[in-house]
Amino acid sequence: MKALAEKIINGCRLKREDDLNCFLTADLEELCDGANRIREFFRGNKINLCAIINGRSGKCSENCKFCAQSGHHNTGIAEYGFLDGDVIVEDCKKHEAEGVHRYSIVTAGRALKGEDFTKALLAYRKMKEECRIDLCASHGLLTEEDYIALKEAGVMRYHENIETSKRNFPNICTTHTYEDKIRCIHSAKKAGLEVCSGGIIGMGETWEDRIDMAVSLAELEVDSIPINALTPIKGTPLEDVPIISQEDLLRTIAIFRYINPKADIRLAAGRDIMDHSGEKAFLSGTNATITGNMLTTSGNNIKEDITMLEKLGFDLSK
Repeated sequence: MKALAEKIINGCRLKREDDLNCFLTADLEELCDGANRIREFFRGNKINLCAIINGRSGKCSENCKFCAQSGHHNTGIAEYGFLDGDVIVEDCKKHEAEGVHRYSIVTAGRALKGEDFTKALLAYRKMKEECRIDLCASHGLLTEEDYIALKEAGVMRYHENIETSKRNFPNICTTHTYEDKIRCIHSAKKAGLEVCSGGIIGMGETWEDRIDMAVSLAELEVDSIPINALTPIKGTPLEDVPIISQEDLLRTIAIFRYINPKADIRLAAGRDIMDHSGEKAFLSGTNATITGNMLTTSGNNIKEDITMLEKLGFDLSK
């Protein structure tokens, strides 16, 4: 693993046709040490913190098996329309003051359209005018024109998870396709937006599915890869799926770093299954995380995150 890490640092890039089974049998500590070395070389000691606000909740038309906000499931999630723009702006300012680097509005639904999309654009414009924080957006399957409008409103990066491998995607969702996701990623990039795209680990997929997802994201050349560990939610079809082990999550993170050496590897939902809020993950290839209140799963205290990361020697300056 050390030799492979050095090859990657010196310009080698792992491809779909390569034999990647070595990742599944490698000693975990050696694998993570190599991933950490790659992270140090390409990303340095900078850590990127992002926070999100649930801008519109519940009654989603899509049937993603993991999601509490799907209208196909009975989870008791709070349901509300698009938030008042001033509420969003004030929340953004609060997170910026606490040291967060990126801020995103996330909305339930297949796509944010009409009056709600107009409200979102107004909120982004106001945040751009009144804050220095980088702005991201996550509003479903939009059109290229929508992505252009978001960029013009001040959004820098668009979030569109591919969730899992192409093979496994129909086992997770049938109301839209993997190809729909890929189309949107290409459209967002064409509009000049950076792309944040990752997925969820522990939904019953194989190791081959995880590696395939990592390779697909490398082929898409995304800028940020959020890795979520499934938090089974009562009322969803995946409520009884066993929680992934910390060791498997660390192995996944390290693999993603080897295959995507230059991207932000962002630890997202599921940090609570790891020791010390995922401290080991930041020494296994991770260089970014979601902090604060998550959507439907518990988040991590921002001040505690900053204290932990500074103790590990990371630089949290913008």
